[in-house]
Amino acid sequence: MKTVSAKIKWVFAVGQLGWSILAGIVSNLLVNFYLPDATGNGVITFVTSATFIGLTVIGLITAAGRLVDAVTDPWIANMSDNCRHKLGKRIPFMRYASLPFAVVTVLIFCCPVRGESAWNIVWLAVTMVLFYIFMTAYCTPYNALIPVLGRNQKDRMDISTYISLTYIVGTGIAFAGKMLWEALQGATGWDYYLCARLVLGVLAVIAFICMIIPAFVIKERDYDNSEPVKENAFKSLGKTFRNRHFRVFVVSDVIYWVGITIFNTGFIYYVENLLELDNYMVLFIFMTLVTFVCYPIVNILSRKFGKKKLLVAGFALFGFAFLVSSFAGRITFIPNTIYGFIICVLVGVPLSVLGVIPQAIVADIAESDCIETGENRDAMFYAARTFAFKLGQSIAMIIFTSLAVVGQYIETDASGAEVIRNNGTGYRISLIIALVLCLIAMVVILFYNEKKVMKTIEEGHEKEAKILKGE
Repeated sequence: MKTVSAKIKWVFAVGQLGWSILAGIVSNLLVNFYLPDATGNGVITFVTSATFIGLTVIGLITAAGRLVDAVTDPWIANMSDNCRHKLGKRIPFMRYASLPFAVVTVLIFCCPVRGESAWNIVWLAVTMVLFYIFMTAYCTPYNALIPVLGRNQKDRMDISTYISLTYIVGTGIAFAGKMLWEALQGATGWDYYLCARLVLGVLAVIAFICMIIPAFVIKERDYDNSEPVKENAFKSLGKTFRNRHFRVFVVSDVIYWVGITIFNTGFIYYVENLLELDNYMVLFIFMTLVTFVCYPIVNILSRKFGKKKLLVAGFALFGFAFLVSSFAGRITFIPNTIYGFIICVLVGVPLSVLGVIPQAIVADIAESDCIETGENRDAMFYAARTFAFKLGQSIAMIIFTSLAVVGQYIETDASGAEVIRNNGTGYRISLIIALVLCLIAMVVILFYNEKKVMKTIEEGHEKEAKILKGE
């Protein structure tokens, strides 16, 4: 088997840039598009903000999509693990899923009725389900290539670092979408929502190109000749969750994703409402730069202290950052702009840790499980992790959208029209919830036995080396 080169590591990371743009569009812009913080100046609502047992329509739709995922995630992972295609077990899925994944992301924002309508709810429900299916079809096989390309700890941490870099760049590009379509509207005078869809269409094209690059450049068979797994999806999933190390990790991961997605979804609201600033993109870019600077440091520290200790520290730092964020606009002796930059530093540092470490931990667990059982279920491990990622996002959507309407009120503008305003109460509550969740995730990950996992990998490598030497 070939050893992965630096070039291939970066080619692989470009794929993450692509899918993170699409994921970022939905996680960062969907709620703001369908449930705006304020109306007026061409901004309207497409679905009702009314709640049912405390839940919004958007939250319920996202939760329903998870029910579909409960079936499609293990099903697609098992198809990938069982794949006998000449190109490999992962590449064919990446090639075929990339285009529909990009197209359906744009369709989510192309609801048929201009204004609140039941048809828009149906449209959103169908396109969201399709979005998560195609996301799984690309991301699960993609992530399963990490342990294939990263056969040792250095390569694995390098790959995790590179894809974390491209992930945050992709998320930043997606996050800029609102600023870009508002700038396009200001420059052309075109309709607000026409500009939004044009910008999102361009971003989707960029994402599609990025996703197909590794699918056509990487020769999977050069790095992996493992045999397909011969068992059905749910039996394979059951074996995956029988791994105690993975169970601990995935519980912590779900909880973390709820907390961080609450923050990501609410970032624009926190900046514009709590801090009363209009430079959310400047703050996001600064936060991204902080994260970038910390990535190589995380790579080095993980080799010295281990991944688990860094993960615990990352959760603790996130909790502190969310606590500070909950007081945004209330600390009068610090200018709001400075306070915004302080928050970005506090979030950017742990974001670098949580961007790199979890992917490498899953690769470690998958490899140790393969050594112990003799069965390669890389895709199933990453499917379960992908499901955790999307489940966390969905729960966060339910929480944030339900809280976002807390503190809303109607006001009459200068023209006599009624517009929606918000006093920010729900946004502050959401940050406290994110704080609590990160602390819970920190406690859970303490039960992960990293020493046992790494010892199993080391013993497996020693055994393989002896076999190659003919001993």
